[in-house]
Amino acid sequence: MEKTKQTVPSVVPRHVAIIMDGNNRWAKKRFMPGVAGHKAGVDAVRAVIEVCAEAKVEVLTLFAFSSENWQRPAEEVSALMDLFFKALRREAKRLNDNNISLRIIGDRSRFHPELQAAMREAEAITAGVNRFVLQIAANYGGQWDIAQAAQRLAREVQAGHLRPDDITPELLQTCLVTGDLPLPDLCIRTGGEHRISNFLLWQLAYTELYFSDLFWPDFKHDAMRNALADFASRQRRFGKTSEQIEAGARV
Repeated sequence: MEKTKQTVPSVVPRHVAIIMDGNNRWAKKRFMPGVAGHKAGVDAVRAVIEVCAEAKVEVLTLFAFSSENWQRPAEEVSALMDLFFKALRREAKRLNDNNISLRIIGDRSRFHPELQAAMREAEAITAGVNRFVLQIAANYGGQWDIAQAAQRLAREVQAGHLRPDDITPELLQTCLVTGDLPLPDLCIRTGGEHRISNFLLWQLAYTELYFSDLFWPDFKHDAMRNALADFASRQRRFGKTSEQIEAGARV
């Protein structure tokens, strides 16, 4: 594995989000079943975690299973659930030993109770403050996230704790499942597709997007470092002009 440390970019994203795409196509090119691609992708997850921790990224969010992925063939979904369950049981202690806190975001109600229990157990084992946060989006959809936030606020209005005029973008953002974390600075999608596929729709409003043609199992240390270097080369303006940003930097 490529573990040689390289120079950390001068500007590092606090929060990196990744759409891990291309597992099936990676396996198909090798005349292997789709689940083989998902298994191979675990090594890419480890590589990306290593690079992000090395660079002092604070939060890494991985899109593991979308709310639309239930439409895939039943045998693939079943294999993915089994892989997820085994990974939770196998990796929780290792994550804790490496000062990594695991969080799982999404609607858990559709998962088997045994898998839900494994999620809670892994989160409890790795709970702690001042840690690198690894966030796994499972049965997650950006539209679902915004809807559940709106429902929470509607219940507050119904109970008389809020007035409709009290609801601001900032308040709604705190009700998202990522509401206590910094917004993503960088979103990476592998596999050559150029879309965000219902991932963190609200949160990605001003996020820098980076697309890689590599299939996810091939996205290892150097690929992640290249993405961070590309991010460091960009100027983030948030609606301002380049001149305003440069003037502020000189102050």
